[in-house]
Amino acid sequence: MSSSEDEAPQATGPVENAWSLKIPEFRPEDNPNGLLEESFFATLFPKYREKYLKECWPHVKKCLEEHHIRAELDLIEGSMVVKTTRKTWDPYIIIKARDMIRLLARSVPFEQAKRVLEDEVGCDVIQIGKICRNREKFVKRRQRLIGPNGATLKSIELLTNCYVLVQGNTVSALGPYRGLQYVREIVIDTMNNVHPIYNIKALMIKRELAKDPNLKNEDWTRFLPKFRNKNVKRKQPKKKVKKEYTPFPPPQPESKIDKQLASGEYFLKEDQKRAKKLKEREEKQKVAAKKQEEKRNKDFQPPPEEPKSKKAKPAEEGTLDVKKLKEKIRKINKKQVKS
Repeated sequence: MSSSEDEAPQATGPVENAWSLKIPEFRPEDNPNGLLEESFFATLFPKYREKYLKECWPHVKKCLEEHHIRAELDLIEGSMVVKTTRKTWDPYIIIKARDMIRLLARSVPFEQAKRVLEDEVGCDVIQIGKICRNREKFVKRRQRLIGPNGATLKSIELLTNCYVLVQGNTVSALGPYRGLQYVREIVIDTMNNVHPIYNIKALMIKRELAKDPNLKNEDWTRFLPKFRNKNVKRKQPKKKVKKEYTPFPPPQPESKIDKQLASGEYFLKEDQKRAKKLKEREEKQKVAAKKQEEKRNKDFQPPPEEPKSKKAKPAEEGTLDVKKLKEKIRKINKKQVKS
């Protein structure tokens, strides 16, 4: 029996957990005729990456030659090109090579970038520059993603098993496809003003719940932390009413001498001025003393009496109603006659 007959047949129907499936290995025997046409991809890189790429390019070429991919570096144009050859048998390896040069252009070191050529490893370059328009907020939220001394970024890497690099307006992630989904979710939420600690806590809880066989197939939403937006709306400043424009300057305020001239005080003698000030002071003291006395006597004043309601006075107990008594006797006499 051949080796292909010994292998178990692959399931073709719907699967509950697609992440549990293992992708079968693609071998040269599966594509003996190679590719029909040549494919190539080119990527530009910034000027500051030129020195590093020039040093590591022999290693890049050697790594890609193992998969029969030709690599070219153009320092004049500032671009990297990957091309298929006649010996290339894997049709998807050119896409992997394109991802590798994209990561190299985004400052990912060669030792990490070459991992993307493996089957179980993928990459994702997340554009974060257009999520937040305000430059100050963008820098603050990007720093929040990195954390103090890179602690937040390191925790994301440990939980997702991905290599994450924040560079300029992009976040480059490299690792298993399941982890890449988590990284993208955390990065986009952080740039939308959701602190990464909420997603990190959720990932830690999910990891612990997955170990429990009783909770493995249940809904985990009740265990996960819920984010509440506590941003208070800023009070709008009061609109100032603009005054009508006039070409004339405002009137000059009156000085102390002008006020004395208007009141006639300026022409008084020193003795008269002193006597006037003394009289004003005495009047003020009298008013203050009167207020103080009213305040002291306030506690001794009786409260105002409520007006008596006009109600019918009840009849006195000593007086008898003669009419009612006569009517009562008449009724008793009528009953006796009838009987």
